[in-house]
Amino acid sequence: MGYAVYMTTLLLFLFLLVTGFGYLLRFLNLRHLKRYGDRVPSGFEDAIDPELLRRTSAYTFDMSRVGLAESILDNILLVVFLFAGLLPLYDRWVVSLGGSFAVNGVMFFLFLTLFQTALDIPFSLYSTFRIENRYGFNTTTPRLWLGDLVKSTLLSTVLLCLLAGGALKLVQWSPGHWWLWVWGFFVAIGLFIMYVSPYVIEPLFNRFEPLKDEELAEEIREMLDRAGLQVSRVLQVDASKRSRHSNAYFTGIGRTKRIVLYDTLLQQMDRREILAVLAHEAGHWKKGHIRKRIVASEAAAFAGLVAAYWLLRWGGLPGLLGIGRLSFAGQTMILGFLMSLVSFPFTPLSSWFSRRHEREADRFATEISGMPDALASALIKLSKENLSNLHPHPLYATFHYSHPPVVERVNALRNSVPQD
Repeated sequence: MGYAVYMTTLLLFLFLLVTGFGYLLRFLNLRHLKRYGDRVPSGFEDAIDPELLRRTSAYTFDMSRVGLAESILDNILLVVFLFAGLLPLYDRWVVSLGGSFAVNGVMFFLFLTLFQTALDIPFSLYSTFRIENRYGFNTTTPRLWLGDLVKSTLLSTVLLCLLAGGALKLVQWSPGHWWLWVWGFFVAIGLFIMYVSPYVIEPLFNRFEPLKDEELAEEIREMLDRAGLQVSRVLQVDASKRSRHSNAYFTGIGRTKRIVLYDTLLQQMDRREILAVLAHEAGHWKKGHIRKRIVASEAAAFAGLVAAYWLLRWGGLPGLLGIGRLSFAGQTMILGFLMSLVSFPFTPLSSWFSRRHEREADRFATEISGMPDALASALIKLSKENLSNLHPHPLYATFHYSHPPVVERVNALRNSVPQD
C-alpha cells in the first residue's frame, strides 16, 4: 500500500511539473510579446506597421487564452480520470458491455475519443466564429463547420476501429511477438493512408482542381525538373471557403505526389513568391526530410512498442496508480500517460531537428530558384496575412517551434548566411 501511494504521488508530481513548465513557457511567451510586440523588426518596415503589430498581439493573446482554457480543462479531467478512481470504474463498465478482447478494447478507446471530440466542440466554435471572425479570417458557415465535424468524426472513428481493432487482434494472435506485428501493421496502414489520402480523404473536405494559371503551372514544373523532382499534378484548393489563412504543401507519396496551393495564397502572392515557396517545399523532398521524418517516427514507434510489450508483460502498471486490476486497454492508457512524461524532455530535440530541416529547405530554395529575396518577401506576407507572432520568447520557440522564427529566417535569407 505504501509503494502504491508513493508511486501515485510521484507520477502526479511529475505530471504537474511537466504541465506547470508548459504553462510557464506560455506565460513567458505572452509576457515577451507584451514587452516587445509593438516593435517593428528590422527589414519588415515596408510591410508591417504598429497597428498591424497590435492586431497580431491581440490575435495571439486571444488564441492563447482559448488554448490555455482548453488545456486546463483537459488536464483537470485527465488527473481526475487517472488519479481519482474513474479509470477502473470506466474499465469495468466497458468490459460489462460484453464482447471479445478486441471489441472491448475498441470500445474503450472509441468512447474516450468521442468524449474528447464533444469536449472540443465549444472551443472550436468559439475560436472559429468569435476569434477568427473578429480578425477577418473565418469564412466558414455553421453548416460547413457541422459537416466537417461529422465527416472528421466518422473518418476518425473508422480509422480508430481499424487501427485499434487490428492491433488488438494481433496481440491476441501472437502474445509473445505482438510488438513486432503491431509495428508492421501500423507502418503499412500509415503508408497506405499517405498513398490514398490525396484521392480518398482530402476530397471529402475540399475541391481540388488543376492550377488555372497554366503559365505558372509550367514554371513550377520547370523549376521542379531542375530540382530533379517529378510531381504528378499541380493543383489549387478552395481553402477560402473556410478561412483566409494561406498555405501550400506537397501531398501523397510515390506516383501520387502532388503540389497543392491554397487559392488564398494565389491571391496574396506574386509569381516569384509562389515559386520561391514551392522551391522551399521541394527542398524537403530533395533533402529527404519527409523520408527521414517517417524513419525517425517509425523508429520511435518501434522502441515504444518494445517498451510497451515489456511493461505490459510486467503487469505492474495498474499498481502505479493504486489500481488492483485493469483490462489490456486500460493498462495501455496508463502506458500512454507514462510515455507522455518520458517523451517531454525530447520535445526541444525534435523541434530542433525540424527547424534544421526548414533552414536546409530555405537554402535549397535559394539555390534552385535564385530568389532569396522572393522567399523572404513571401514569408513576410505569410506572417502579415496570418497575423503570426514576430516576437516569440526564445525558450518557447526552442520547445514548440517547428520552424525558425520568421524574423530569423528572413534575415538569414537576406544576408545569405547559412544557419545551423
